[in-house]
Amino acid sequence: MRVAIDSGWGGYDGRVTRPQTRPGVVSPLDEALARVGDRWTLLVVAALMEEPRRFGDLQADVPGIAPNILTQRLRQLERHALVVARPYCRRPPRFVYELTGGGRELAGALRMLAEWGARNSEQAEHPQHAACGTPVEARWWCPTCEQTVDTEETEEEQYV
Repeated sequence: MRVAIDSGWGGYDGRVTRPQTRPGVVSPLDEALARVGDRWTLLVVAALMEEPRRFGDLQADVPGIAPNILTQRLRQLERHALVVARPYCRRPPRFVYELTGGGRELAGALRMLAEWGARNSEQAEHPQHAACGTPVEARWWCPTCEQTVDTEETEEEQYV
């Protein structure tokens, strides 16, 4: 894996790229990283998981993000149909941002990533079931059979 570094004034853009293993074939992971594989985008999606947010609310929910970067990430998420911006004021134009269906699907993957992070960190809290307080676990689900599926029961998927 190599890190893409721009030698111009733009500097490092936060993206990680890999040489293609099979010319002309894009892996699912490469496709996902092309859409959301930078430092801030997943944090913006995480901030939108609970409810739609205004720009100022997003700035508060994603500490350290500069306004111009937040604007770029929101526009990128809109281009990829993961976020929709709905106007709530005409002058000056202001928007409330919310996840689309595709964005909510990404939020599910983000929950699994957060659960993995919690399992592998001494400081992060595990997501817990509100009714009993037990840490929850992500599982594969087959909608046709309506049952959970163990990893051993899945066909091998090529992610990279």
